[in-house]
Amino acid sequence: MTSSEHNSERFRRKLDHLRLYQEGWGAQSNAFHDVYLVHQALPEFDLKDIDLSIRWLGKTLAAPFIINAMTGGTPASLDINRSLARAAARTGVAMAVGSQHIALEAPEVRETFAIVRRENPGGVILANVSAGASVDEAARAVEMIAADGLQLHLNVVQELLMPEGDRTFHHYRDRIRDVAAGLPVPVIVKEVGNGLSREVALVLYGCGVRRLDVGGGGGTNFAAIESRRAGRDNNAYCKWGLPTALSLMEVATSGLPLEIVATGGIESPLEAAKALALGASLVGVAGHFLKVCLDEGEEGLVAEIERWKKDLRNFCLMCGARNIKELKKKPVIITGRAHEWLLNRGIDPTSFARR
Repeated sequence: MTSSEHNSERFRRKLDHLRLYQEGWGAQSNAFHDVYLVHQALPEFDLKDIDLSIRWLGKTLAAPFIINAMTGGTPASLDINRSLARAAARTGVAMAVGSQHIALEAPEVRETFAIVRRENPGGVILANVSAGASVDEAARAVEMIAADGLQLHLNVVQELLMPEGDRTFHHYRDRIRDVAAGLPVPVIVKEVGNGLSREVALVLYGCGVRRLDVGGGGGTNFAAIESRRAGRDNNAYCKWGLPTALSLMEVATSGLPLEIVATGGIESPLEAAKALALGASLVGVAGHFLKVCLDEGEEGLVAEIERWKKDLRNFCLMCGARNIKELKKKPVIITGRAHEWLLNRGIDPTSFARR
């Protein structure tokens, strides 16, 4: 396949992903229905005392949210990324772009990514390339958008299901180690919908990575999308992987000093509060925010993020937490299949309740 043909295939694939997402392909459970926060009926402080702000990657965010990696590389994604970047700037949250590999090979589409930094010059912006990328590719992706950090995405399931996808992965660990050591910005390794296990967290920590995005099951399911692209409506891969809540608990109980981003089908402020209480430092939202942006535009997305901030502030008060750090120390009850999963993995589910 020539370089031009390869870029054309990437272009078609990105258009297919946007179309199939809008058609509703790929939903599954994120397991947060098995997670309960403990209501504290007698608050010791007022709503005005709640502070959602956090410091991340050297900058202050108004709330612990990331408009997470979605798109770039197509004419439609230029307007989408412009709106997402403006909304992030107006609400004080972080943003990540979609995979930049197409722009590394085709300069004519770089504007669909570069627009993000121009519209949000002072915010936290994350670049995005595959975990198989070289140090040079990673550095060029960061430079393209003057990024504050780099997401290295793991998408083995998606690659296996794409006829044109990769089939070799043995070099990923060395590449991750080299990029983590060779870039001037922090690296966040991110799964794209199948979750990170405790074992993988340990390996990544050994590679020098200190920030993980669990990217669990429950959100946009690229296995389902790629199956649909290939003409298969149903297959065993669509339910493969770790639901977001389970992946988050596995990584959070690893004993490693990691910053964790919880991503994967989080569609409400209550689920965000649960993720933060389980140990996440930030919550990434892709599909839900994209849908709002497509349906209601920039103004609708700004209003939605502000609603999330308002509701998260309320949930903090109802848990007795003045800030995100305190929320992480509040008791959480794990029930149902999540409780059973943790027991089978040698993790004490009651450890979250005995805080």
